[in-house]
Amino acid sequence: MAELISMSQKEIKRFCIIKKLLNREFNGSAAAVILKLSTRQIRRLKNKVRRNGAKGLAHGSRGRASNRKISDQIKNKIIKLLQEKYYDFGPSLAAEKLAKNHGINHDPKTIRQIMIGEELWRPRKIRGGKNNKHREWRQRKANYGEMIQYDGSYEHWFEDRGGTGEVCLLAAIDDATGQALKAKFCLSEGVEPTFGFWNEYIIKNGKPYSIYVDKFSTYSMNHQTAKENENALTQFKRAMEKDLRIEVITANSPQAKGRIERLFKTLQDRLIKELRLNNISTAEAANEFLEKIFLPEFNARFAVLPRAKANLHQKLNVKELNQLDSIFSRQAERVVRNDFTVSYKKNWYQLTETQPATICRQDIITVEERADKSIHFRLRGKYLNCRLLPERAKKINLKTSWVIPAGKISGNIPAADHPWRKIFYAQANRTKHESRTFLNPAK
Repeated sequence: MAELISMSQKEIKRFCIIKKLLNREFNGSAAAVILKLSTRQIRRLKNKVRRNGAKGLAHGSRGRASNRKISDQIKNKIIKLLQEKYYDFGPSLAAEKLAKNHGINHDPKTIRQIMIGEELWRPRKIRGGKNNKHREWRQRKANYGEMIQYDGSYEHWFEDRGGTGEVCLLAAIDDATGQALKAKFCLSEGVEPTFGFWNEYIIKNGKPYSIYVDKFSTYSMNHQTAKENENALTQFKRAMEKDLRIEVITANSPQAKGRIERLFKTLQDRLIKELRLNNISTAEAANEFLEKIFLPEFNARFAVLPRAKANLHQKLNVKELNQLDSIFSRQAERVVRNDFTVSYKKNWYQLTETQPATICRQDIITVEERADKSIHFRLRGKYLNCRLLPERAKKINLKTSWVIPAGKISGNIPAADHPWRKIFYAQANRTKHESRTFLNPAK
């Protein structure tokens, strides 16, 4: 029976690079640049993988408690003292008081982590830098598939033929070679079109090492509170980083992802004219034209050779291939009610008695809304059996809302000599007379 090896995402990426190094797809210096390690460390990892395989990259102390770990007894004592006496102290002062008054000597950083865990201390917000930061030229990545720049562009691509108006073009370009690997016309740059784009891309090309995107809401949590929470992921980041283990890099400015911006500038000149010449006015026909004619010709003319010959796209394994529909789906969490029902988008679903996993009341389950609009419920990796319940009875609204009656508003119009009108006219005449006196004092 094959031995199961528990590896982190970082170790899996290292193993893939070292394996390519052993296959002589690139040299140790190139691997050192990719993994951001020294050549000496690359040689050491290479020898470990050669001797022990993937297991050689796992840390030898994995599974063992640290020699410097605080015992549970001391930690509970610190928590109790912090909650009772030092609940509003800063970490540094709390560490000093614990050492002075209670003989508990620990680094303020250790106390700070304990206070954060007990919600007694909130980390300070990171202040943004100035806008006039110095910029430097960045060299292309060395390997094909090492970084893919991705973005969307709204434009009148069909020049309003057929009343199409603005259409969004999604595109991905390889940073090392400048190849436009895929482009697709969609309705928007939202979650569903983006998922459909990358589903087709990964099936055809494999998983890239990293994806470079901007701070559009589809890709990045832009609210400050969400930025400070590492677990707050967009649907796109969850699918890429958590499920497919593809690094997502967020650009801080359009200039940082200049390759994809320049691609769109070129396409807005060339592609619009090509679509006009070929009398294409629909997204379906344009997508077929892009894949079969335009992109191959574009890449043959503008693509460059990479500095290294390795292809860092990784093929999907069987498990990932079978789970693509699940990975590229909108996911949300819901709580199981006491009657074992779940609510999602104003619909109620009944979980049946026979299930592949044990369900308890108040369990948090994952809801998947897939591209075909089907709804699936998942708990601990198992898909649950359910049925859609009929629409619930609506309450009768006995209160009638007040509406202004249509037509003329009834009532008498005051006469010209009405006391209300006399007062108004007297005030207006007095104001007019005073203004004339001020402007013409001689009169």
